[in-house]
Amino acid sequence: MTAADAVETIQREMTSFARRARATAGRMHPELSLVSYTLLAHLEESDGTRATDLAAHYGLDKSTVSRQVTALERAALIERRVDPDDHRVQLLHLTAAGRHILAQVTESRRTAFRERLADWPEEDLERFAAYLVRYNAWSEPEG
Repeated sequence: MTAADAVETIQREMTSFARRARATAGRMHPELSLVSYTLLAHLEESDGTRATDLAAHYGLDKSTVSRQVTALERAALIERRVDPDDHRVQLLHLTAAGRHILAQVTESRRTAFRERLADWPEEDLERFAAYLVRYNAWSEPEG
């Protein structure tokens, strides 16, 4: 296999992975899309952030994030709080319900990954994990 063939295979398989992840997200929790899950997970990790920062971090349009945030607020999974450092700014935070659903979906996803990778040798898992970390660490140059 040439390098060009390998890159083509990687692109095809990553696209397949993304499609499967989107389809699986709905089965894990009917009210939580993959984007919603990702935003909730980010809010948990950051312990609150601005909607504009979410859009910038994920390279999403502000209107897309706004729609997602509105839906998550309506579902009582997130709430807005005044930033203690700047009272003009509102930060998004998970609610108790948001934390609960996020924990449920995260555990379901972990279980699915464990099942899918159960027969992989440990060294393959370690290599795959390292490659994914390396791949995701790359960021596009600012232009």
